[in-house]
Amino acid sequence: MPFNQKYSKNITYGTRNRRGVDEPRPYGPNKKIMLKKERLLLFILALVQFSHIIDFMIIMPLGKQFMAGFGINPQQFSLLVASYALSAGIAGLVSALYIDRFDRKKAMLWLYGGFTIATLACALAPNYELFLVARSMTGIFGGTLGALIFAIVGDVFPYERRGQAIGMIMLAFSVASIVGVPAGIFIAAEYGPQSPFMIIGLLSIVFIVVAWMVVPSIQGHLKQDENGETQHISPLDLIKMFLDNPNQQLALLFSMVLILGHFTIIPFIAPYYELNIGLTGAQIALMYAIGGSFTAICLPLFGRLADRYGHALIFTISSVGALFSIYAMTNVTDVTVSLALIITSSFFIVASGRSVPATTMVTSVVKPENRGSFMAMRQSVNQAGLAIASYVGGVLVIENADGTLGHYHYVGYFALAMSVLAVVLAWRLKAVG
Repeated sequence: MPFNQKYSKNITYGTRNRRGVDEPRPYGPNKKIMLKKERLLLFILALVQFSHIIDFMIIMPLGKQFMAGFGINPQQFSLLVASYALSAGIAGLVSALYIDRFDRKKAMLWLYGGFTIATLACALAPNYELFLVARSMTGIFGGTLGALIFAIVGDVFPYERRGQAIGMIMLAFSVASIVGVPAGIFIAAEYGPQSPFMIIGLLSIVFIVVAWMVVPSIQGHLKQDENGETQHISPLDLIKMFLDNPNQQLALLFSMVLILGHFTIIPFIAPYYELNIGLTGAQIALMYAIGGSFTAICLPLFGRLADRYGHALIFTISSVGALFSIYAMTNVTDVTVSLALIITSSFFIVASGRSVPATTMVTSVVKPENRGSFMAMRQSVNQAGLAIASYVGGVLVIENADGTLGHYHYVGYFALAMSVLAVVLAWRLKAVG
């Protein structure tokens, strides 16, 4: 079914029990108030999402501090960002072959535990080399964790309400921008650039305990035979299923292209606006806070609009807005602080408008019993895209003699081309589950 096709208001949707049999839900697609258990599950998943997103995000606005503290250049800094993505990509490929064999709750707790230990290692690393290793370890667990969270949402929420649910999960990005990044910048200014990772690690310990107590066992994706034995698809069969499915291949290509059209410019936003435009550390924190506030408002709205009018349509409209925002953000050279904040905030808004329908579309190109594996594979592709994007940004951006950054506009042109291609690919995807 094409993503832009509307659903009938009279359809009753269902979930799968442990034997893979569809069971009807007692409510239709237009039910606005989610069940209490669903809201609680979304809240816990959002907490987990918040911790690993802020862990990934916090290093970017601290680029200047890390480059000064470790005595590294922009290329070495971009490697710090890319190391997380590269290790997460490798881990995603491996986990894709096995992750659907486990209870979603158990898998999430194990991955979250590894992520927490690696984050604490980032806080304690004494030099650039060991910090780079710790960031790689964080990516191994954090990247797969993010894929698993969206697989859980895809399992629990039917397609006609999935956009709203994913919008709620993605609020973690907004909260990370509003609270996490400004707080991290303040803590880093007082105690050093590695100190925010200690706070994230300690908070993650608390969140693990809460998730263990609250999140139920999630096994609806596990198929059982007539004797009640759980059936597992072999890794080779999973690979064959993917190679025989052009729709899934297209979804992965779409994901990578979107990452290239989005993340290429992100690692150098804070350094560029700090070094070239003249924003202070406090103003950089304000930039993230304002942008995050806008996305907090817009994410649920974009989710509801996508569910109502079609995910491909809302994605396209947001992408058109992104073209103007990306061009403005990467080509400004001498603007006031107010105008700089307006430009960067516009990027946060259109980014949220693209991410919700895009993620919803990708979760729906695969059936529930294989969704965890596919989302892990998708996460691997995303992380590979992040690594490529970071590398491209590091290669294109140069350090001028006066300490400012040059050629940032070239990064913007690359992101614009990828954004246009993503729109073309979005309209070719089809939902199956």
